[in-house]
Amino acid sequence: MDTLVEGAVVEALRGGSGEEIRLFVAACTERVAPLFVGLRAGVPGRESDLDLYVESVRDLWYADRPLADAAERVRLLERFPELRPTEEGITGVADTYAFFAALCLRYALPAHGSGSVDDAVSCGHVALTAMGMLDQNVPGAGFLAEEQRLQSLSLSGDAAGLWDASVTAGRERFRAVVGRLPRLPR
Repeated sequence: MDTLVEGAVVEALRGGSGEEIRLFVAACTERVAPLFVGLRAGVPGRESDLDLYVESVRDLWYADRPLADAAERVRLLERFPELRPTEEGITGVADTYAFFAALCLRYALPAHGSGSVDDAVSCGHVALTAMGMLDQNVPGAGFLAEEQRLQSLSLSGDAAGLWDASVTAGRERFRAVVGRLPRLPR
């Protein structure tokens, strides 16, 4: 598979420990989490989906041990409308970014549970793809470069501040996406 994930990051994942893989996917998912949570909050009937998403992102940060129920969470996540194709496809701004956030978690969970490097690389690739798209739609944005930098940072051996940086990046991304949403008439 061709991937946007930098070669050095892929090599670090391949040579890394399970804990390093788990930290990588936790950080990637944290940075896109506001795109799901913020864009789906208040949508009728999605409360349990939001709970699963938030709990899963939180639990990914327990990088010292694999998620025992990762496969079950994937099974539940795959029921999300974002991951169930329709004839119309995904066309709206909110739907597009919520899809990327759900897909990122979809790869993060098995990577965390089994230490799969391929799933970790796919998780990183989804985050980079979403940020590349956002860069194309927000003049002067540098979200893709920032995601590449943060992916490298998560494997640098110095994870101090990674959670804070990931939360901050996620908020900035969410603000940028919300700025692209159509305005409702007043």
